[in-house]
Amino acid sequence: MKKYFLFAIFVSFYFSSFCIDTLSICSPSGKICVKIWMEQNLKYRIYEYGNSILEPSQIDMVLSKNPSFSFNNIIKSHAVKKVAEVIISPIPEKRKNIKDHYNLMSILFKQPYKIEFRVYDDGVAYRFLTSFKDSILVQNEIAEFNFPETPAAYFPGIHKRDDADIFHTSYEELYSLRKLDSITVNEMAYTPVLVVPKSNPKIAITESDLEDYPGMFLNGTGSSALKGVFAKYPLEEKISVGDYPQALVTKRADYIAKTKGTRSFPWRVLIIADEDKQLPSNDIVYRLGSPSRIADASWIQPGKATDEWIINVNLYNVPFKSGINTASYKYYIDFAKQFGFSRIMMDAGWSDNLDLFKINPDINMDTIVQYAKEKGIKISMWTLAHTLNRQLDSALERFNKWGVDFIMTDFIDRDDQKTINFYYRIAKACADHKIMIMYHGTYPQKGFNRTYPNNITRESVLGSEYNMGSDKASPPHNVTLPYTRMLAGPFDYEPVVFNNATKKGFRAIDGMVMTQGTRSQQLAMFIVYDNPMQIFAGNPSQAAQEPEFTTLLGSLPTTWDETNIIDGKVGEYIVTARQKGDDWFIGAMTDWSARDSEIKFDFIGEGNYKAVICKDGVNAEKYPADYILMESTVKKNDTIKFHLAPGGGFFIRLQKQ
Repeated sequence: MKKYFLFAIFVSFYFSSFCIDTLSICSPSGKICVKIWMEQNLKYRIYEYGNSILEPSQIDMVLSKNPSFSFNNIIKSHAVKKVAEVIISPIPEKRKNIKDHYNLMSILFKQPYKIEFRVYDDGVAYRFLTSFKDSILVQNEIAEFNFPETPAAYFPGIHKRDDADIFHTSYEELYSLRKLDSITVNEMAYTPVLVVPKSNPKIAITESDLEDYPGMFLNGTGSSALKGVFAKYPLEEKISVGDYPQALVTKRADYIAKTKGTRSFPWRVLIIADEDKQLPSNDIVYRLGSPSRIADASWIQPGKATDEWIINVNLYNVPFKSGINTASYKYYIDFAKQFGFSRIMMDAGWSDNLDLFKINPDINMDTIVQYAKEKGIKISMWTLAHTLNRQLDSALERFNKWGVDFIMTDFIDRDDQKTINFYYRIAKACADHKIMIMYHGTYPQKGFNRTYPNNITRESVLGSEYNMGSDKASPPHNVTLPYTRMLAGPFDYEPVVFNNATKKGFRAIDGMVMTQGTRSQQLAMFIVYDNPMQIFAGNPSQAAQEPEFTTLLGSLPTTWDETNIIDGKVGEYIVTARQKGDDWFIGAMTDWSARDSEIKFDFIGEGNYKAVICKDGVNAEKYPADYILMESTVKKNDTIKFHLAPGGGFFIRLQKQ
């Protein structure tokens, strides 16, 4: 620790003697330092342990009519502040008590701008603040990220659809590992993007606290640099045709935002990790979100739900015709009650997609509502975003009448300024009605979940539903997500499908959905993936035939007092330990490589723990649904060895005795 402080002192002296307009600030331990200076424009550079990990990179904001940030601007003054606080999360996705320790530099300029840098021991963030009297048009923002040498990056590149512009995306792409200089100026990705230098640290680029402003994408440059790019403001839209209509932008303005002249702008975030295992437990994006606007969040109830969409309601061994009908939903309610799930989701088809009050004639909502109430099970509803937007007030009142406290809204697929404001308006309206909401077809939360904790989760992930029609949701992809997508907030993957297949044996079959990898990996996802509202999307008819496994699944918590990553390597494997009260839950996943893992229980308390273990069976390599469910006793510092089959995993629940 001492050497970090000595380095920080050296950096401060060197930079201050370099130029009167050169400023520096270091993290609390001194290991990460940022140099900021003004030339023709503002630039910054990041060092870790004295080594440059981000080369000089430009920051700018270009306004219409008002002066741009860099125009005839100079540093007027600056101030440094140390902050050491604890954020208590009402919905603890990784941990209940979040340390928020950083050093803050506020830089005031001649023009009515200010820039804030927060330097943490695990990352750096900066943002603009403006103080114009009148509203402003932001034509563009310059955000450069120039890296030394030639790193690679996990780059979720966007593929343009024929009927929409490039900024229309569901945020559901593979994280392809590519050399940075191979990514051209015509290629774009949403964030987070994880940059992988030849030697650590790894650096993830993302953002936090979007409000009344578009999200940031990243363009390649054909070099070792990435540049921020932003959707222009939508001037004209058309509603698409088909079963799930949505607003498509047909004309955009020449500016990215029209907004208040006095405000703060989103944080640009660089997450810095010396070891891969530091990434999945990082919560800097949450720390940077605006504080909660819900004074009392006690009504927000995380839990577990069922969903029938992926299996196409393909129930069997039942005395009724399965489908989107009253009998099937009563079956789901019975299943949830029997196995410990708190709610069911009524997905697309319960109503007309364009009219939430035109209920499917095969459904009797009064019967379903009453039956769920008798069983103590909550009902949750899918909505189309375009329809919810039109029928918002009346729909929320109807949901309140039915006792619905959790809804999904789907097919948004944008994050320009107008759409960002839609998210805030919907979340606030839902909060006013004490309704939780999950967005699908959406960008990651990026701190929004701190501001509106009733936005309990989002999709923005290539998850289980892709097994319906492709082989993209593979074990290598599954073990990449905790190090990439999960950095920006929890996600709704919808794991635990009971048909499990090898890489060679996998097929995409409608209604008979299977997954690649083992059953134990599917179970481990409930522990490895952040999601306060985990959703089981498998077939309850299959799950009912394995009651011991399904009872275990239904008993798992979805929020955590603490999260530790025991071991892991991006794209290869992960071992996650979560604490809930006195109990611990461990989940492990691997790619297509078989692995041996040894867990030393040096992180648990004294005394005996009852261990429930689910691990790959001896035949899981050929028959991935093969698993072993067993019990044991574990004490502090005991060790257990596991063999993970290709695409495999294991799960441990430790209950204090």
